[in-house]
Amino acid sequence: MGRDLYDRFPAAAEVFERADRLLGFSLSRLCFEGPAEQLNDTLYTQPAVFTVGVAALRAMEAQLEEVACVAGHSLGEFAALVAADALPFDEALLLVQERARLMKEAGERSPGGMVAVIGLDVEDVEGLCARAREETGEYVGVANDNCPGQVVVSGTEAALSALAEAAKAAGARRAIRLAVSIAPHSPLMAEAAEVFRRALAKAPFRSPKVPFVANATARPVTDPDRIREVLGRQLTSPVHWTDSIRWMIDQGVRRFIEVGPGSVLTGLLRRIDRTVERLTTPQVLGLEG
Repeated sequence: MGRDLYDRFPAAAEVFERADRLLGFSLSRLCFEGPAEQLNDTLYTQPAVFTVGVAALRAMEAQLEEVACVAGHSLGEFAALVAADALPFDEALLLVQERARLMKEAGERSPGGMVAVIGLDVEDVEGLCARAREETGEYVGVANDNCPGQVVVSGTEAALSALAEAAKAAGARRAIRLAVSIAPHSPLMAEAAEVFRRALAKAPFRSPKVPFVANATARPVTDPDRIREVLGRQLTSPVHWTDSIRWMIDQGVRRFIEVGPGSVLTGLLRRIDRTVERLTTPQVLGLEG
């Protein structure tokens, strides 16, 4: 992950090397060579994905002269804030590392998981979650409103099982258990969120140079203290991705570039609005094939 960026773009290589120095271990080698088991541990996944995202940003910066706004999906908010010059890379990486640590610990204290529900609208899934909470006495709720027909929920094992069965009975095409052992964007992260807010309070946020569209509000946030507040809420509140994209389109945005190692968000965008232009990092940088 990210090896092409490192090999071909000095500005990207500098991001990896800086991350290695700040973290005190070779994150770059882990990204490039694995092992996958370690990379898939959220303690390492989050710093890795963030670092690759910023490396991609630095590689394509010269081609991003007229940016209308930025947004990031969950962890991606930190790379979006770096892109908007609202937070320096060093401080953002250390916040991401702390976020990963706190979320992993929260998952160990309050085990849970996530289920992707395919083929139902978010309103339908919210109703099914309410029913599952009532039946089990445990928490399950919408974590990510990704696009029409794709909603991810977080919760405890018992509540997730009840929700998955109810979703299938309600006509969902699939209810897929995701390979995670934590329940982000849910009350199960409340203790982690409280500690994380203290770290956010010390971070040197500044007003973004372009609007930053927050997950928690699906609207732009510009005040540094307000940015801290929405990032603190993010661990326990849903990612309103569909509404965020629709807000940007309503403001006249017609070209979206996914900055980072994958194309998941580009796929979601296609489901939200097929008329807008969609580009991935490999397409912009000529790394395809």
